[in-house]
Amino acid sequence: MTFTKTSQKFGQWADSRANTVYGLGFSSESNLAKFAEKFAEFKEAARIAKEKSQEKMELTSTPSQESAPGDLQSPLTSESINGTEERVTPDTTQHTEPRAEPSQNALPFSHSSSNINKHWEAELEALKGNNAKLTAALLESTANVKQWKQQLGAYQEEAERLHKRVTELECVSGQTTVIKSQKTELNQTIEELESALKAKEEELERLKAEVESANDFQSQKDSLTQKLQDMESRNQTLEAQLSDLEQRLESNQQEREAFRNSLRSLLELLDGKLFELTELRDTLGKLLENS
Repeated sequence: MTFTKTSQKFGQWADSRANTVYGLGFSSESNLAKFAEKFAEFKEAARIAKEKSQEKMELTSTPSQESAPGDLQSPLTSESINGTEERVTPDTTQHTEPRAEPSQNALPFSHSSSNINKHWEAELEALKGNNAKLTAALLESTANVKQWKQQLGAYQEEAERLHKRVTELECVSGQTTVIKSQKTELNQTIEELESALKAKEEELERLKAEVESANDFQSQKDSLTQKLQDMESRNQTLEAQLSDLEQRLESNQQEREAFRNSLRSLLELLDGKLFELTELRDTLGKLLENS
């Protein structure tokens, strides 16, 4: 079994014999690194103990079966998707495969396996404490989490489907190199989805700002429309006043024209009277000269 870091605070390993995948979440990346180191140390110790047991079995003539430590299933299995940990607490069990009793020559390996089991139990208790803290922190953070947006739910379903695909690949295939490469690609896909979601949220914020700006423009437009209507009404009033003034001006012009015609008539009449008076004066003058 190989422990693989799937994220900064989550790791998992698969047992192909039991067709099971185990996972653990940690409160920090340093704790995850320490667990990975211990996992590798116990894996190496188990390999060395197995090799020594096989060597002793080859030297002995009595056939015996190796006693291997049981598989440990973590009490708290959690999955980390996009940095959010989901808690799943199955029943804490420790599976020990029944095997035949080893011979006397294999007793050192049995003792080593017992020590490994004890060490594993101590590590398991420590992990229980860490997982209890993680559970408390997870419950506290879950209480403050807002409702997922619809698009985030779609991305989360896609991420869950990708993680399920990773689990299936780990159970079916024993080629860890291929699994790691595929897992890396899937993690990159998840990161791309997260970046796309972030871009969509930024676009949504921008659209909200544009909507607010459009609302402001609409209010300004309504205000200008009202002012324009007021101006049109005032313009109609002024046009009516102008039409009245034009009518009055035309009437005044007609009156002035009639007055001018009257003056011309009076001037012509006055000119005739003056001409008659002039003739009368000339006649009177001639009469005075004759007399």
